[in-house]
Amino acid sequence: MANKQLKLKIVTPERLVLEEMAEQVSIPTSEGEITVLPGHIPLIVGLASGDVVATINGEHVPMAVSGGFLEIKKNEEGMTEVAVLADFAEHVHEISDEKIEQAKARAEELRKQMENKEHVDFEHFEAELERSLTRVKIADKWRTRKYRK
Repeated sequence: MANKQLKLKIVTPERLVLEEMAEQVSIPTSEGEITVLPGHIPLIVGLASGDVVATINGEHVPMAVSGGFLEIKKNEEGMTEVAVLADFAEHVHEISDEKIEQAKARAEELRKQMENKEHVDFEHFEAELERSLTRVKIADKWRTRKYRK
């Protein structure tokens, strides 16, 4: 009998964001968005910024993610395991209006710093700007949708 669920784990360098059984999960990758179902083939691919949306007990559980990798494999019992190893990940309900305003302000501040090209660490700038813009975009997308907190 085939498993009807997969094991989903979303991790950042700072914390374990989510570890649950899910029916499916949609993930933005560097190659495009994919939906992983139980029995998916093994895969390792880079993450793109966007929203990871798990379906758990029929409810959507959205996360904003930026940077990192995705690994899909089968464990010893044949169950599909999905590991999202993100530079940044945050559940949509954690993104408050205050955090959105802070992200917008930080993005604007970073853009101004970029004008002074002598004092900018472009790699750091790009990662932080991407994180701020992802927070805003994903919070806006899920603001009026129903999801599990």
